[in-house]
Amino acid sequence: MPVRSEQDEANDLLETLVFTLGVIVDSDVSSRSRISEAHADAQALAASIPMDGGSARPRIVACLERFNAHREAGRVEAAAWMLAAIQGRIAEKNLPRWEELQIVADKAVQLLVGERNLH
Repeated sequence: MPVRSEQDEANDLLETLVFTLGVIVDSDVSSRSRISEAHADAQALAASIPMDGGSARPRIVACLERFNAHREAGRVEAAAWMLAAIQGRIAEKNLPRWEELQIVADKAVQLLVGERNLH
């Protein structure tokens, strides 16, 4: 099995992040509100899980488990949990072009924070 490079991982994360941003942008007001609330929950959960020797892996895994549960149930909140997982990986700052990934993630979060401020 070929070894996955960090560049491959960064490209995959960017693709997933752009898809997730699209879900947020294309959501109606009610759905975006639910995504925003779920993102706040995801951030709180991630913050409650200790890093593992500088690795955010335990936080990422917890968010991906919630993502899978929401995705399987067909809930739009899955986007929030994926975004939080990606943010956790970006925060490790060891991927090629992590700064570019951070910019896209920040744009997604700005859309959600703007939604939270409306309520």
